[in-house]
Amino acid sequence: MILIIDDDIAVQTSLLLLLQQEGFAAITAASVEEALTAYENNPVSLVILDLNFSIETSGSEGMALLQQLKQRNSSLPVILITGWGTIELAVQGMKLGAGDFINKPWSNDHLLQTIRTLLHLQDSKPEQHSRRQLNSLYQLAPIVGEDPQLLEVLETIGHIAATDAPVLITGESGTGKELIAEAIHQNSLRNGKAFVKVNLGGIATSLFESEMFGHVRGAFTDAKTDRIGRFEMAHKGTIFLDEIGELDMSSQVKLLRVLQDRTYEVLGSSRTRMVDMRVVCATNRNLEDMVAAGTFREDLFYRINLITVRLPSLRERTKDIPLLVHFFIDNLKILYRRSELNVTPAAMKWLQQLPFPGNIRQLKNLIERSVLVSRKPVLDVGDFQSQLAMSSVKKGNIQLPEVGTVTLDELEVQMIKKALDFHKNKVAKAAVSLGITRSSLYRRLDKYNIPYDEAAD
Repeated sequence: MILIIDDDIAVQTSLLLLLQQEGFAAITAASVEEALTAYENNPVSLVILDLNFSIETSGSEGMALLQQLKQRNSSLPVILITGWGTIELAVQGMKLGAGDFINKPWSNDHLLQTIRTLLHLQDSKPEQHSRRQLNSLYQLAPIVGEDPQLLEVLETIGHIAATDAPVLITGESGTGKELIAEAIHQNSLRNGKAFVKVNLGGIATSLFESEMFGHVRGAFTDAKTDRIGRFEMAHKGTIFLDEIGELDMSSQVKLLRVLQDRTYEVLGSSRTRMVDMRVVCATNRNLEDMVAAGTFREDLFYRINLITVRLPSLRERTKDIPLLVHFFIDNLKILYRRSELNVTPAAMKWLQQLPFPGNIRQLKNLIERSVLVSRKPVLDVGDFQSQLAMSSVKKGNIQLPEVGTVTLDELEVQMIKKALDFHKNKVAKAAVSLGITRSSLYRRLDKYNIPYDEAAD
C-alpha cells in the first residue's frame, strides 16, 4: 500500500490514478493528522510525501512529518515531492532518511522507477550465498575471488542489479571497480542496452558539456559537425561515471541537474531532452571528507549513493591472490601461446606477502611483465622480484631527496648499489631491474668505481 500525502486534491488524484494504472494499491491524505491515521490503519509500504501543507513553502511541515514517520518505522521508504525544492531541502530530506527527492512537475516514468526501486530494496534482503551459488544466480564470471568481503559485495550488487538504484562504488585504485559496474549492468534489466563508461578525471572542464551532453554543428568555433553526448548514448542503458571525485564544482552542478531531473540540453540547442538511464559512479576518494571540505556537493553526494559498495583492497583478501594468479596465468598461456606456464609454490607464497598498493592491476602487470621477461616455463620468486623492483621505479613509488641535497650521479650510484645488493651481485639481474643493458651497467660500474664480481653471474 502506497500512502500519498499532499494537500492538493489535483496532485492526489493524479498520483492515485497513475499508481492504480500501474497496479499499485494507494490511499491519500491531505494533512498531518490524516496521514498519521492512514499510516496506523493501513499496511503502508511506501510514502509519497509533499513538503508543504499550507501557504508556507519552507518544507518544515513535511520534514517534521518525515521524522514522525521514521520514528514509527525507520526502514519505511519515503519519496519527498515538492514544487518548492531547494538544495538545502533535498540534502536535509536525504539526511533524515528519505529515499529520493523529486520536484514538481514530476516525470511519471522517473517516479514509477523510483517507487519500484525502493519497494524492491525494501522487500528483499541480501542473503549469504557461496561463490558457486552466486555464479549460478548472477553473471559474475570476470570477477575472481572467494573472500567473504568480496562475496558480500557480489551479493549486494546481485541483489540491487534489477533495480534502477544509483550505486556508488568506492575502493582503492586497481581493485576492480569497473568490473563491478559492468556486473551491475549485465545483471540488470537494461543489459540489452548500452553500457557507457566515462572517466570524468580525464575530461577537461571546458569540454565537459560537449562530451557529456553533445553539441550541434556551429555551437562553438570548432564544432564542425553534430556530436552525440555520453548521456544520449546511455539512454535506456547504464552510464558509469568513473573518478567522480575528480569532477570540479562547476561540472558537478551540471551533472546534478541531469541526475535529478533526467533532462539536459545539447550544446547549441534549446530543446530539452529526456534521458532514461541507470547511474553507477566510482571513486577512490573519500567523498564524505570532500563534502566536509566543501570540494564536493552534498546534494550530488546524496543523489549518487543510494547504494554504496566498498571494494576491499588486495591486501585485505590475500587468500584470493592464488586464484587471481592462476586466472592471469591461464589467460597469458593463450595470449602468448605458452601452455607450459606456471608459478612455483614459493613464488605464490611470496606474492601473497606483498602489500600491492596498486591492488589487482599491479598484480596483473607484475605477472604479465614477469612472463614476458622470463623465458622459463615455471616462474619463481626471483622472476617476480626483479620486475617488482622495476615497477616501483616506473610508478615513482620512491621518496626522492630534496633538490640540492644530492647530485644525479650520487643518486645513480646509490640505486646501482641497491640493485646489486638486492640481486646478490648478479650484474645481469641488477641491469634488468634497473631497466638498462648489462653492458650499460658495466660501463656505469667502471665509471663510479663500484666493485663487482663477473663470476657472480
